[in-house]
Amino acid sequence: MTPDPLVVVVSGPGGVGKGTIVDLLVERDRRLWLSRSWTTRERRDGEAEDAYVFTDGQSFERRISEGGFLEWTEFLGNYYGTPTPDTSSLDGRDLVLEIELDGARQVKEQHPDAILIFVLPPSRDEQERRLRGRGDPNDKVFARLRKAELEEPIGISIADHVVVNDDLSTTVEAMMAIIESARSR
Repeated sequence: MTPDPLVVVVSGPGGVGKGTIVDLLVERDRRLWLSRSWTTRERRDGEAEDAYVFTDGQSFERRISEGGFLEWTEFLGNYYGTPTPDTSSLDGRDLVLEIELDGARQVKEQHPDAILIFVLPPSRDEQERRLRGRGDPNDKVFARLRKAELEEPIGISIADHVVVNDDLSTTVEAMMAIIESARSR
């Protein structure tokens, strides 16, 4: 009998590098499977087509009504959600979720054994630089910075681990160590 997969939740404010981090984790560890979130927001210029499952509001709402999301939220006028995974298709791999704090809280309530890793930026200035670097317009940058100031204390308080992403390779190494430690328990 296959044990239940480890659920690793990577959360943090916009601009901390969650997407880059989880892509590297999955690339380095073939025992990890990344669940791609759905969103109704427009794809950013230069953003990979598979960064999310980009969909429309009606399709998203239909999936909500069918109970097809492990967690979902609305932010800045768009929906974001993690589809309920089919654990039989994981093929013995552990599940990685890259989600916002509200979703992380929902997952932790449903799966108390999930490992919640909250990622912080090295500074607010660096977070702003990253948000601008990915092409976010001014109003979205300021909204994400305001949200980060409100959410960070909450994220830190509910997280199992807090990691500051000031150096990508060091951050990924730290998170790999956290995952290996959880697997060995």
